[in-house]
Amino acid sequence: MVALSPVALEAFFAEPDDAPVVMLNLIRFQPDGGRDRYLDYLGMAKPILERFGAKILFGGDGLAVLTEGQAEEWDAVVLVQYPQRSTFRDMVADPDYQVAFKVGSSAIADIVLQPLKHIGGLV
Repeated sequence: MVALSPVALEAFFAEPDDAPVVMLNLIRFQPDGGRDRYLDYLGMAKPILERFGAKILFGGDGLAVLTEGQAEEWDAVVLVQYPQRSTFRDMVADPDYQVAFKVGSSAIADIVLQPLKHIGGLV
């Protein structure tokens, strides 16, 4: 189920909106064709992302976790870069995206969305 936290969103949007942000998507698909519906969602979402200046940096299948502890395995990982935090807000409010979102959310059993910011000097 896809449910955004209003408290987390408020804190996210309260931060400075002056740099790109990358959204880590950890995805577990519905067992009844979720992967195929997610691919349909991506086909709908890519032109919308482009319109907002966002882009998919990476998308791939999750492999077995190599660490011990409470790590969970995920079916897929997607990294999406947005020009600014407000771009994410504006895109999810877009009527065209809302249509695509219904398809995407029907594909997902569980998801983690974690915004990431660049660490200077790392790469």
